[in-house]
Amino acid sequence: MRILGIDPGIGICGFGLIETSGSASAKALDYGAVTTRVDAPIPARLLELYDSLVQVFDDCKPEMVAVEKLFFAKNITTGIVVAEARGIVLLVAAQKGLPVYEYTPNQIKMSLTGYGAANKTQIEEMVRVHLGLEKKPKPDDAADALAVAITCSFLYTQGQNDEHRFSNSRGRKRKEDK
Repeated sequence: MRILGIDPGIGICGFGLIETSGSASAKALDYGAVTTRVDAPIPARLLELYDSLVQVFDDCKPEMVAVEKLFFAKNITTGIVVAEARGIVLLVAAQKGLPVYEYTPNQIKMSLTGYGAANKTQIEEMVRVHLGLEKKPKPDDAADALAVAITCSFLYTQGQNDEHRFSNSRGRKRKEDK
């Protein structure tokens, strides 16, 4: 199974593609980050993010998408822009017809380390260990995206992913459902 993890952001959006089969360990197939121009207006940056993510999805060919859930933002303005970027991720996944699973930062930390308050360094190290990488993935946003994908893989193999899945309903009934 190919899982694309996404760490949403407007300036830097991390992605990480893993492949796993059953309870076997996961393997990193690709990871990195897409960036937008800091000097561009927000609508232009969102379009740039959209175009880049469409390319990532096309290149990676995932079977499912795992995305970090916005849980808390200290700066409301930053939180809103990150939420807009997250909306772009959800849009691209919906256009590709992919199931989307979402996890809070604490769920990701707990899944990888067994400790919901793990720090960034601990998460990066556990990503490296779980994927058998020689070095911690860079940039940090890619490591975070891989952590989301690994969490999805763990919970999927344990049959605990349903509560984290977005509904794929478009809010309208099909003709045959009426």
